[in-house]
Amino acid sequence: MEMDQLYTELILEHNQDRRNKRLLDTFTVSEHGHNPSCGDDLTLQVDVEDGIVKDAAYTGSGCAISQASASMMIDIIKGKSVEEAFRLVDLFLGMIKKEVTDEAELEELEDAMALQNISNMPARVKCAVLAWHTLKEALKKEAN
Repeated sequence: MEMDQLYTELILEHNQDRRNKRLLDTFTVSEHGHNPSCGDDLTLQVDVEDGIVKDAAYTGSGCAISQASASMMIDIIKGKSVEEAFRLVDLFLGMIKKEVTDEAELEELEDAMALQNISNMPARVKCAVLAWHTLKEALKKEAN
């Protein structure tokens, strides 16, 4: 797989889009995620109200894949219940691990489906999953 194929237009768009890369004025939980193997670093803020992800945003730096993945994830989880967000995290991680391959099921991941082929590049997997693991930890804190 060539890098040109990997950095699809969709990934580049999300990497450059700043609507999800910001600080929230109000949030109920914050979680820091770091990938020491490549230096990707992000802080995720999530505002949960009555069990619904009202808003989410991230700050930090990293490669296009990590930044795009965070942006895509936030687009998907806004307005969803915490339980649904957990399910979507598991679906995304299952896609990356090639445990979930049903296209109809994966369509729930919307733009994040563009990261499906990352699983063919092991060195980039940690970049793609960083935000998702960070969200899972943040939601665990929120649930307690």
